[in-house]
Amino acid sequence: MSSPDATTPRPRGGSAEKRNAILRAARKVFGRDGYARASIDTIAAEAGASTRTLYNHFGGKEALFTETVTDSATEVSASHIATVHRHLDHVTDLPADLVALGFDLVTSPVQEEFADHFAMVRQINSEAAHFPQASLEAWQESGPRRVHRELAQGFERLQAQGLLRPARSDRMAQHFLALVGTEVQQRAASGSAPFDDAEIRDIVEDGVRAFLGGYLPQDGGASAE
Repeated sequence: MSSPDATTPRPRGGSAEKRNAILRAARKVFGRDGYARASIDTIAAEAGASTRTLYNHFGGKEALFTETVTDSATEVSASHIATVHRHLDHVTDLPADLVALGFDLVTSPVQEEFADHFAMVRQINSEAAHFPQASLEAWQESGPRRVHRELAQGFERLQAQGLLRPARSDRMAQHFLALVGTEVQQRAASGSAPFDDAEIRDIVEDGVRAFLGGYLPQDGGASAE
C-alpha cells in the first residue's frame, strides 16, 4: 500500500480519543522499534486505526514522532517542575531542602508512569543520528531544557536571598543534576542491582555537599530567615 506524502499538510479530522490512541500507540512503537524501523502501518494497527486516519491527524511519520515525543516530554517535565517548586519555593533549611529535591528527582515515579516515553529516550540516546533533528530539538525544548530552566530560576531566587553565591544559574543547575543524579542513572543504565532508598539518599547527600562546597556564599550561610 502506498503512503501519502509525509511532507504534505493534511487535515486533522476525527475524534480526540482516536488522536490520543494514535499517540499512545506511537509512544509504544517508537520506544520499541526506534524511529527508522517504526512503520506507519504498525503504529496504525497498534492504535486500532487506519493509516488514512493516522495521516489525516498527523500528516506523516516525522510529524507524528515530533508530536509524540513532545507530548509525553511535556507531561514528564511538568511532574519534575512541580517537584522543583515544591522544594525551592519556600526554603527553610537549604541543605535539607536540596537533599529532598535531589532525592525526589532521582526517585521520581515518572520512569514507571511514562515507561514508553523513556523507552523512546533510550532509543534516541542510542540512535540519535536516525531521528529527525527538528524532532529532537522539539523534545529537548519540551522536556529536559524546560526542567533545567525552572531549576536555574529556582537557584536564581536562592541567590537573590543570599543563600547561594552569585554564579551562572544555568551552569549551577547542570552541576546540581550531575552531582545528585549521574551515579544513579549510570548504574541503572548498566543494569546494576537496584538501589534502596538509603543508598540513594547517601549518594544525593554527598552530591549536595559537593554542590554547596562550590556554591555557598563565603560566609557559609545556608538557612533562610
